[in-house]
Amino acid sequence: MSEPVLEMRKISVTYGGIIPAVASVDLKVEPGEIVGIIGESGSGKSTLAHSILGLLPKAAKVSGERFTLAGKDMLAADREGLAALRGPAGAMIFQNPMTAFSPIHTLGRQLTDLLWRDRDQTVARKRERIVAALRDVGIPDPIGKLDAYPFQFSGGMLQRVAIAAALLMKPSLLIADEPTTALDMTMEAQILHLMRTLRENAGVAILIISHHLGVIAEICDRVAVMYAGRVVEEGSVEAIFRNPRHPYTQALFACEPALIPPGVTRMPVIPGEVPRPGGIGCDFAGRCGFAEDRCLTLSPPWAPAQADPLHHSRCLRSAS
Repeated sequence: MSEPVLEMRKISVTYGGIIPAVASVDLKVEPGEIVGIIGESGSGKSTLAHSILGLLPKAAKVSGERFTLAGKDMLAADREGLAALRGPAGAMIFQNPMTAFSPIHTLGRQLTDLLWRDRDQTVARKRERIVAALRDVGIPDPIGKLDAYPFQFSGGMLQRVAIAAALLMKPSLLIADEPTTALDMTMEAQILHLMRTLRENAGVAILIISHHLGVIAEICDRVAVMYAGRVVEEGSVEAIFRNPRHPYTQALFACEPALIPPGVTRMPVIPGEVPRPGGIGCDFAGRCGFAEDRCLTLSPPWAPAQADPLHHSRCLRSAS
C-alpha cells in the first residue's frame, strides 16, 4: 500500500503558545485522492491548509504526533526546509486570483521565476514548459499571454493561470483554498472539470477547501467537516451527504440554499458564533438543538458509524 501524500496525526496550531486555532486534527490524503474540507468561517480550515506548507506567521506553533508531506517530516523541518518543500511536495491555489500575481510584471516573467530551481534548463526550455502548462489549463494563445500583465485577464482566466503556476512545480499535493469563490457558475464548472482532469491525467492529490457544498459533492472522494479547529465528522462524499451524523454537519446542510425545500421564506441559520477551540465538553453544544447536559462537560469521542466503519463523527449522541 502506498504512503499517504499527506498525513496529520493529532496536529494542533497555537498562536503565542496560548490561543489555539487548530486542535488535535487527524487527516490523510492518499495519492490521486481528492479530499474536501468544509465548515464556517473561523473553523480553522485555512489555518490548517497554510500549516501544511509552512505559510503561517512566526507566532504560530505547529505540534502533534505525526505530520508528513510527500514523506517528509514537517514537524522537524526548519524554515529553509519548509521553503524547499513548497512546489515539489505541495503547492497552493489561493482564494483570490486577482491578488495572486504581481501587477507590475508580466505573467511570463513571474511564471519563469517559479522555475528557479531548474538551473540546468535554458530560458527557452522554461518558456516551452510554461506555454504547455497554460495550454493544459485552457488559456488561449498561451505564447502571446506570456507578455501580458495580470490586469489584462479576467478572474477566471487568472485562476487558470494560478493552477498552471502550481502545476509547473509538479506537486504531490495541490491545495485549493476556495478556488471558485470569485468565479461565476460557468467558470466554476470549468475549473472543477480541470481539477478532475489533473487528478486523472497527472495523478495529483488534491485538498480542496470550500463553503460551497455543491463543489464538494461534485469533485471530492472524501469530506472532513471542521468546527472550532477540530474535525467533527469525516467520511466518503456519499456517506456524509446521505447520512450526516454530527448535528453541525446537519445544520450546515440545512443552511445550503440548494437544499432548502420550496416554499421556505426564511433562510435557516446556525445561531451563535464559532467558539475558541479547546473548551470543556462539546464545542458545538451551545449552538446545538440536540444538546444534553452531558454535552457541556464530556468530550465527545471519535466514533465510527455502525453501517460504515470509515464514516466517523465526534458526537455523544451518534456514539451512543
